[in-house]
Amino acid sequence: MMPLVTITRTVFSLNRMRQLIMLLMLIPVLTHAEEWDIKQLMHHLAQVRSSHAIFVEKKSIAMLTAPIESSGELIYNAPDHLEKRTIKPKSESMILDNDTLIIELGTQQHSPIGSRYGYQKHRLQLQNYPEVAVFIDSIRGTLAGDLTALMQNYQLSLVGNADNWTLSLRPTHEKMQAIVECIDITGTHDEVQRIKITQTDGDSSIMLIEQLITP
Repeated sequence: MMPLVTITRTVFSLNRMRQLIMLLMLIPVLTHAEEWDIKQLMHHLAQVRSSHAIFVEKKSIAMLTAPIESSGELIYNAPDHLEKRTIKPKSESMILDNDTLIIELGTQQHSPIGSRYGYQKHRLQLQNYPEVAVFIDSIRGTLAGDLTALMQNYQLSLVGNADNWTLSLRPTHEKMQAIVECIDITGTHDEVQRIKITQTDGDSSIMLIEQLITP
């Protein structure tokens, strides 16, 4: 018959072995969690070569009692083509190609973009408007997964996990700091779902984005 001491040591060793096996099983999970950082997020975003989405945007302005709501569609083609086409309350569009920004503003409530009358068209070269360029690069850089571009103008922080993350961008340039306090971009995996812009004067905007499934 096996001595009691030997049995006790055997049971103890088995328990230690079980604990060790459970710990080893957890290592891949812990490693995966640690891998989810800004670099991982940027890698996932960079895989998206094109997207088409609809948006609803609410702008809260201190002088107004109710937010201003607009809606339309967003089109993105990597790495530097971005379109924001507002449909309601009136037709407007912003089209970014490389470093050229084309803005078409509807001057009448129902005048369609591209019609001969009822809109104004402006063409801007971003190198002539550095503050505008920095702001646009916050969105374009995020969609393109361009970490280097973002770090040139913003202090970055990331919270959450792959299923529900929020990337916060705080301007590092003095002129932008006087205008924008923070840009919070929220999403899941490689999809941007929400963009919140908080200005230093108390005004803010929230854009909710819903991806359209390409047939």
